[in-house]
Amino acid sequence: MRARRSEIFGATATTLLIAGCNRHQSALAPFGAEAEQVRHLTLVLVIGAVVILVALAGLWLAAVRAPEGHLSHKGGMRLVLVLGALVPTLVLFALLLYALPMMRPRPVAPADLRITVTGEQFWWRVAYQPSGTPPVTAANEVRIPVGRTVAFQLKASDVIHSFWIPGLAGKMDMIPGRTNELVVRADAPGRYRGACTEFCGLSHARMAFDVVAMEPAEFDRWLALQRRPATPPADTRGQALFADNGCAGCHAIRGTGALGMIGPDLTHFGSRLRVAAGTLPMETEAIARFIRKPDEAKPGARMPAFPHLPPDDARQIATYLQGLQ
Repeated sequence: MRARRSEIFGATATTLLIAGCNRHQSALAPFGAEAEQVRHLTLVLVIGAVVILVALAGLWLAAVRAPEGHLSHKGGMRLVLVLGALVPTLVLFALLLYALPMMRPRPVAPADLRITVTGEQFWWRVAYQPSGTPPVTAANEVRIPVGRTVAFQLKASDVIHSFWIPGLAGKMDMIPGRTNELVVRADAPGRYRGACTEFCGLSHARMAFDVVAMEPAEFDRWLALQRRPATPPADTRGQALFADNGCAGCHAIRGTGALGMIGPDLTHFGSRLRVAAGTLPMETEAIARFIRKPDEAKPGARMPAFPHLPPDDARQIATYLQGLQ
């Protein structure tokens, strides 16, 4: 039994250590100002908790090891008052005063970028709203400029979701009928990962998204390209199959006749890093499988299955979508 417990402890410790090495989805590896504050505050609070623990342990040891009659009732009560009440109160009050300024939200200027993210079952609707220009619609991927303040407007269309990019900022719920605001600033470029952290259905664990922090000039160029209509590839067979199978009833591709609003916008689908909200790689075969049998990759997904679609036709559609840069 003791050996079994040792194995369990060892496996748990190994898992925690491996998780701590994660750099793309970890609150211990911040790339944003808010996440850095959370990490710093966590360390300070842990130190404060250790101080209180040491004080209480000292009180316990003094009581256990003191010879009989060493402490009078008055002396014992004084010890309890100092180490059991006064020291923890002072430490907790000091921690409160230290933490309060960090809880102040980051100010947002009218010119700052706003990104509306809406949680769906089981994907993310994303709309970039630069000041003074029409919004740019995308899906299942978030890109932000480094060094600039970004205000996320968080919504949900069906059930409660929760938006969390561990290395950028704390998590925030997305509640139907309500808009929550999360203000952030990325301080380091790179590719990271976010996830839904509120159980929202069968594929909750497969509702993730890539986060790309970009240098400001690079981000501006990317956003300008995303604003343009799609440029379909020369081979039109995939585009015809996309239309003939009713895909345009759910998906929009700006610059074509596809105007659907139910599913993700696919205008620049081929420029995204992953498929199906971070579930599958951006590969032709993976896209084709998802088109024919989406429930295999994401149980409970609302996208209808097309098992009758010949595999070659599915690959043609996948090729067409990959060409939408």
